[in-house]
Amino acid sequence: MAMGISVEFIFFTLTLTLSLLPLISANSEGDALYTLRRSLSDPDNVLQSWDPTLVTPCTWFHITCDQDNHVTRVGGMDPLGFTNYGIVPSCRDLGNSNLSGHLVPELGNLARLQYLELYKNNIQGKIPVELGNLKSLISLDLYNNNISGIIPPALGKLKSLVFLRLNDNRLNGQIPRELGVISSLKVVDVSNNNLCGTIPTTGPFEHIPLNNFENNPRLEGPELQGLAAYDTNCS
Repeated sequence: MAMGISVEFIFFTLTLTLSLLPLISANSEGDALYTLRRSLSDPDNVLQSWDPTLVTPCTWFHITCDQDNHVTRVGGMDPLGFTNYGIVPSCRDLGNSNLSGHLVPELGNLARLQYLELYKNNIQGKIPVELGNLKSLISLDLYNNNISGIIPPALGKLKSLVFLRLNDNRLNGQIPRELGVISSLKVVDVSNNNLCGTIPTTGPFEHIPLNNFENNPRLEGPELQGLAAYDTNCS
């Protein structure tokens, strides 16, 4: 009898634990997003709904989740203008929202994130290497900010990436050759930075217009076409 009760108790505990896993995951993603909120100055209070006491961030404005309560979009609006819970978000996304501050490594914990859209703000600092953990990421839109440092080679791990828009920042260093293995990549814009070295021509870069690289004073023409030698020493 005691053995039967013990087995039932174990089964109940296991079932309860499994049922709570989505909420635990949602809380960890909420923690990551709240860390981002705390790192940003938000004079217009566009992030006011980002309340860490809520069970899930899926009801926050500017956040979209999938049916399993995993965050899939930060910054943009759901295509239908609604969140998964039927709540109408604010009338604009996080682009041009007067945000300043810096990005945080914790963003790399958003395992199912597909869209990160924080363009046209005054975000500073570096692109976290941890963004390379976002294996589901489709669009990385950080253009028109004040971001400095290098483009992390770790972004080459983003095998689902289609759009990489980092133009109009203060990025330096070379364009990582690791990006050339992302077969899904269709749009790359790194114009108006301070990049150096040469423009890649392999993989997706074969079809990227040259004007998407313009206004980088130290960036040479395409390599392997007799226009410039590959420079590994730029910084």
